[in-house]
Amino acid sequence: MAGAAPLPAAAPSALRRTLDAVYDSAAALAAVFMVLLLVMVMLSILSRQLHFNIPGVDAYAGYMMAATGFLALAHTLKKGEHIRVTLLIGSLTGRWRRGFEIWALFAASLLALLAAFYSCKLAWQSYTFHDISTSNDATPLWIPELTMALGTVVLAIAFIDELVLELRGQRVVITSEEASHNE
Repeated sequence: MAGAAPLPAAAPSALRRTLDAVYDSAAALAAVFMVLLLVMVMLSILSRQLHFNIPGVDAYAGYMMAATGFLALAHTLKKGEHIRVTLLIGSLTGRWRRGFEIWALFAASLLALLAAFYSCKLAWQSYTFHDISTSNDATPLWIPELTMALGTVVLAIAFIDELVLELRGQRVVITSEEASHNE
């Protein structure tokens, strides 16, 4: 039929929109913790310069840094910014390349699930045993450990998402141009 308009692209499914919202929310939370990290560092600098002490400011800076890193992992993966060693996979083609991608994503999913399980277990044990920080802030450790647990759970979901997309032939590999400029 001449002059027919092309069919519109299919709208993303509710599951895809939900997963993308989870990844974006974790990244936004990581950004909040990064700003809080800046605040903690500035407080630390000011307190030293003005000769007063804020107990635990260094510990809280560390908690904020860990939260920032763990919560940003899944979003970084989905945007193609994780470090990939492409020496081997770049030399593969066809079924071998796809098979290696599936193997790598399966292994990464298992490792991420293990990290998520043990991160959640650590936070739960810290809560159960009333474990507190040894620094002078005496923070219950389950509170900062929650961000690590949340970040690893979202990362595991992201790796499983990538594996399922690869198995279905729908995965789009986003490559950073930065790697090609490092030679």
